[in-house]
Amino acid sequence: MLDPRTEFAKLRERAGLSVEETAKLLRVTERSVRRYETMGPRGSEPAPLAMDFMFRMAEAGVPKLPVARTETRFRFIDLFAGIGGLRKPFEEIGGKCVFTAEWDKYSRQTYVANYRDNPIEHEFAGDIRPYAEEPWKVPEHDVLLAGFPCQPFSIAGVSKKNSLGRPHGFLCDTQGTLFYDLAKIIAHHRPQAFLLENVKNLERHDGGRTFATIMHVLRKELGYQVDYRVISSAPWVPQKRERVFIVGFRDGSSFDFGDLEVPEGRAPVLGDILERKVDPKYTLTEHLWNYLQGYKEKHAKAGNGFGYSVFGPNDVSRTLSARYHKDGSECLVLQPGNRPRRLTPRECARLMGFEEPQGSKFVIPVSDTQAYRQFGNAVVVPVVRAVASIMAPHIRTETFKQAVQATDLREPMLAHG
Repeated sequence: MLDPRTEFAKLRERAGLSVEETAKLLRVTERSVRRYETMGPRGSEPAPLAMDFMFRMAEAGVPKLPVARTETRFRFIDLFAGIGGLRKPFEEIGGKCVFTAEWDKYSRQTYVANYRDNPIEHEFAGDIRPYAEEPWKVPEHDVLLAGFPCQPFSIAGVSKKNSLGRPHGFLCDTQGTLFYDLAKIIAHHRPQAFLLENVKNLERHDGGRTFATIMHVLRKELGYQVDYRVISSAPWVPQKRERVFIVGFRDGSSFDFGDLEVPEGRAPVLGDILERKVDPKYTLTEHLWNYLQGYKEKHAKAGNGFGYSVFGPNDVSRTLSARYHKDGSECLVLQPGNRPRRLTPRECARLMGFEEPQGSKFVIPVSDTQAYRQFGNAVVVPVVRAVASIMAPHIRTETFKQAVQATDLREPMLAHG
């Protein structure tokens, strides 16, 4: 009588693995594993890499990978973390945060408050610079995330040094900047991938020399395959916010920002995120409103475009900034028959994509002033989610390769062959 089991099923049993364990190791669903083990039209063929991996496991008789590699698909660290806008999308694609760094104590409060259902059991650092000096204190990780600040670079950059015939390197070109600290951590740990986020103007800073230096460090000195794209948030949220996203892979990949899926159809408008009942305290005082009007009029006469902007429910906001708490001038909400008002912190959470358009789950444990600063410095979460989704298959591929290597099965495989 013929054995009714598929070759995949035989290998799984020889390896001593359950269906659940196999699914975790292969980064697939349990349903997919069962289909691999089903004969006939209802079954499906596993990928050759999956079969190769199962053969190695069966030959070695290893029941499971080390715990660190079966708990999650990949490990990541969250640097210059703010209130966690980069973290959530990467957890959604299967990552586990193993280290966080954020210097601002109020941002740390908001970050922690919003991970109560997924407690922060790892180290939560403040200043990242001491860790850059001793990078081995940062846990091993597969992916590095950082919304790093753009400090002025003390030296004009790689292109100037090349023209002068001087040697260059991030230890001198970027020393004294937070990018320098970031580069030291990447150099030590060599994560398989990273995602960096910064203001659009990073490309043009110092005539483009700052960005050229960063690209040189990432590509030439650290040896990563790097792609970048300036992305506007307007297709996802009712805000014109442009940020540069830089993605790097250590061993090269086919990653392409051209794969980014941008929402189609009606673009979001401010009315989607506005609260229905708003405390009168958010309405501008008569004194502040008069000041803003006078300020704008003065600059208009001088031929400048400085001043406040008022938006209605069918409009899209200007970029929310960390100074919003001062006067709200970049985005004032029209109130017919009354002076305009600021957005509420809840509306800012929605505008940045930390909430659904009418959501109220995001915890805001700080004062309005601190909340405005935090949202003004944050990333737009749905944009990060879109970037994470196109990074995900490439991260999984690299993590799978590392999982195979972690079993130390290369020699048995060669001996068999």
